[in-house]
Amino acid sequence: MTEPDAKAPEIWIDGDACPVREEVFRVAGRLGLVVHVVSNGARGIRLPEVPWIRRVIVAEGADAADDWIAERIRGQDLCITADIPLASRCTARGARALSPNGRVWTTDNIGSALAGREVARHLREIGATTRGPAPMAAADKSRFLSALETEVQAAIRGVSNPAPVLWRPGLDI
Repeated sequence: MTEPDAKAPEIWIDGDACPVREEVFRVAGRLGLVVHVVSNGARGIRLPEVPWIRRVIVAEGADAADDWIAERIRGQDLCITADIPLASRCTARGARALSPNGRVWTTDNIGSALAGREVARHLREIGATTRGPAPMAAADKSRFLSALETEVQAAIRGVSNPAPVLWRPGLDI
């Protein structure tokens, strides 16, 4: 592992329930990136004892870890989270956000995800049964690793999130 560069992107993990920490550690170690694992400390998370992985324990409380990340993430950084509102806050700051199943959150797709989340919340409030997220599959980890590598490399090169490109029939010739 090379020494972290102050201008290099950093990776922020919403750590309490992240199933892909080890994958992030391998990629970050290879590329010399700092990783912040942010949690409320309610669950003991075992982390490798290396200086570039930084454990951050925040006060208990709803969204305490999310608030900590959203206040500190920079435009060139990457957040790993399944929390759609946190992903929205990160993308609003110009940062990148990636879910553990490999979905890249952008300003183009986060709005519909937030709307879907609100619909599901409303359905639960009125007593409808909704299903939670699907269990993590091998294909999800593979998709995550591919997306992680793509997002980290773009962040290292300083490429901003791409502008939206609208598809129109007949234009894909």
